[in-house]
Amino acid sequence: MADHKHGTMNTKSHEATFAGFITFVKWGVIITIGILIFMALVNA
Repeated sequence: MADHKHGTMNTKSHEATFAGFITFVKWGVIITIGILIFMALVNA
């Protein structure tokens, strides 16, 4: 096993990946809600 000291891990890439994931999910939800509203208005 590799020697690891608590608190020494570089988390910059993890934080960037998580921020990208949150942005992707946010826009996915916004687009999905927009499509559902559009479908409701067109079908009325």
